[in-house]
Amino acid sequence: MEQIIGRKDEISRLKEIYTSDRAEFVAVYGRRRVGKTFLIDACFQQRYDFYASGVVEGSFDDQLYNFNQALRQYGDGGIPAAKNWRDAFAALRELLDKRLGNGRILIFLDELPCMDTPRSGFLKALDSFWNTWASKHSEVMLIVCGSATSWMVENLIDSHGGLHNRITKEMHVKPFCLAETQEYLAHAGMPWGHLTTAQCYMVLGGIPYYLSLLRREESLAQNIDRLFFSPDGELRREYSRLFYALFRKPEKYMQVLEAISKSRSGMSRQELIDRRKAVSGEELSRVLRNLEYCDFVRSYSASGDAASTNGRIYQVVDFFTLFYLKFCKRPTTDPAWWSHNLGKSTEKDWFGIMFEILCVSHIAQIKQAMGISGIYTEYAAWRSKGPDKAQIDLLIDRADGLIDICEMKYSAGPYSLSKAEAEKLQRRQQIFTAEAKPNKDTRLVLITTQGLAPGLHSSLFAQTLTLDTLFQPLHQPLAKIHICQKIVGMRII
Repeated sequence: MEQIIGRKDEISRLKEIYTSDRAEFVAVYGRRRVGKTFLIDACFQQRYDFYASGVVEGSFDDQLYNFNQALRQYGDGGIPAAKNWRDAFAALRELLDKRLGNGRILIFLDELPCMDTPRSGFLKALDSFWNTWASKHSEVMLIVCGSATSWMVENLIDSHGGLHNRITKEMHVKPFCLAETQEYLAHAGMPWGHLTTAQCYMVLGGIPYYLSLLRREESLAQNIDRLFFSPDGELRREYSRLFYALFRKPEKYMQVLEAISKSRSGMSRQELIDRRKAVSGEELSRVLRNLEYCDFVRSYSASGDAASTNGRIYQVVDFFTLFYLKFCKRPTTDPAWWSHNLGKSTEKDWFGIMFEILCVSHIAQIKQAMGISGIYTEYAAWRSKGPDKAQIDLLIDRADGLIDICEMKYSAGPYSLSKAEAEKLQRRQQIFTAEAKPNKDTRLVLITTQGLAPGLHSSLFAQTLTLDTLFQPLHQPLAKIHICQKIVGMRII
C-alpha cells in the first residue's frame, strides 16, 4: 500500500467492505482537499475494474467524453462512444459482465457530482445501473466520491428518488486530528513541537493538501506569509475556489458563513435572517445544513431543546475559513504581514479564540485524558439568558453525577490565574448553577497550552489538562467512543 498518514479506521473499514459477501454501494464524501481520492487509491492500489472521474466545471460533453475514454481504457478499445448516460452505463454493464465470477469487481466513480450536469439524465442512468444490474451481483463494489458534499447527501445518502436507501455504506472523510497532523509534518521533514503544530492547525486546519504546501526550510510564520500574503500565494485565492467546488450556488453559502464568522460564539437562525435578508426560510435551513455536512460550522442549542431549529446557534469551526475571512479577505500589500505581527495582540488574540475551537474539535482526547472515555457524556455549550450574558464554551455532562465546566486558555507559557479571573470563573459557575438548575455537582476544569502556574488561586481547578492532551492517540477508534452532541442550554437533563 502507498504510504498514508492516519486514516487507519477508514482503511480498515474499506477493506472490511471489500471482503463482504454482498453488492456494496459506498458513498465517500468530505470537503475539498481532505484527501478522499488519495485514501481510496492508497487502500486499493488503484486496482480498479473501472475508474472514471468527473471534470470540475466541465460541460455535459466533457463529462461524457471522459467516461467514454475510461470505457476504452478498461475495455478492448472497440466500444463505440456513448452519446448519453443511459448508453454509457449500458456499455459499462456490458464491459463488466465479462468479469463476473472472477472475484470482487471494483468500480470507482470520482468527483461524481461533476458528472451530474443540468438535464443530463445522469442520476436516472446511475439509478438504473445500480438497481437493475450492479445490486444483483454480490461481486460488485461501487465506490462513488465527491467534494460537493451537499450533492452527495441530497442525491445519494438522503435521496428520496430512485437511489433512496440504495447506499449500503457511507464514509465521511474528515480533516486530520492534531496527532495525525504532527505525524504528517514529521514525515514531511518538519518535526515541529506541539505548540507550533497547534498554531499551524489553527491556521490551516487538518487539511492534508494545505499541509503539503508547507516548506520545511521555512518557519511557520514564513510559510503563512508565503501561502496567504505573498502576491502569488497558493492559498490567497483558495477560499472562492473551495466554495465553487463544493456548491452549485456558492454565493449564498459564502454570505451566510461570513455573517456567522463575525460573531465569536456564533449566531442563531433568526439573527442570520435579520442580518442576511437575501437568505431565509427553507433556503437558509438548507444552507446551514449543508455547511454542517461540509464541516464548516457546528450547531448547538441555547434554548435547552437540542432538536429546536430556531433555538440553535451556528458557529464557524473551519480554521482555514476563519483565518482567511479575518486576515485575507481584504488583501494587504505587506508580503510578510503575519511575521510582522508576531508577538502582537493580533496574533495572540487569534490563537486565543482558535484554541477554544481546537479543544472542542478534540473532545474525545479530552475525555480520554480525564479518564471518562467509558462514561456516557454529553458535551455542550451554554448561554445565560440573564443580563450579564454569561457563556460557557464547553460543558461535559457526565452520567457519573458531575458536570465539568471547562475553561480553555491559550498561553505561550504556563497560565497564571489572577484574582479577578478566578472571581469571574466562580461567578460564571454560580450563574450556570442558578439558571440551569442541574441535578448534579459542577466543577471547574482548565485546558491550557503549557499548564497552570502555581499561585494563590490555582486550586480553583479540580483538574488541569495541557496541550499534550489533545495530541494523545485514542486507545480505541473514535467511532466506538460514544459522544452525544446534544448541547445543554438552560436545563441539564
